[in-house]
Amino acid sequence: MRFDTLKILLVDDNQHMRLLLTEMLSAIDVRHIFEAVDGAEALHMMRRVPIDIVITDLKMGLLGGIDFVNLLRRSPDSPNPFAPVLMVTGHSTLRRVQEARDAGVNEFLTKPVTGRSLIHRLTLLIDQPRPFIRCDGYFGPDRRRRVTSDYKGPWRRDEDAVSIDFG
Repeated sequence: MRFDTLKILLVDDNQHMRLLLTEMLSAIDVRHIFEAVDGAEALHMMRRVPIDIVITDLKMGLLGGIDFVNLLRRSPDSPNPFAPVLMVTGHSTLRRVQEARDAGVNEFLTKPVTGRSLIHRLTLLIDQPRPFIRCDGYFGPDRRRRVTSDYKGPWRRDEDAVSIDFG
């Protein structure tokens, strides 16, 4: 895979993490790496530069990762609501992962980050993009990881049938 044409935005308030990610990305020949220290600066950067992939931390000072992704996906003046977002964090509890997913994060990567795990997530973003969904309260990549061809009903979950009023 050729990474040399990608424009990647790193959003993290930790300079050491940005440096580590920059070194990893440079090692796979990413040549266009932009940096922001929080979500507000990232949105400003994205208005000036057409970014292909955003790599953001979850927990940051002024505007954290979840709020940043919510604005990126849902704000009327968003610079690119369809930008692929990889969230990198040391806070990988189920609740945090679900918050990130529900905000519209495409992929999630827990620290410590390895070169292999970073390449794997980037490859998923590029080679296996998920379609975007718009419904009440959500806009972003399809949150379902697996779509089975043998499913034969109108609902995907058992509880969907329970909440239907058949009149």
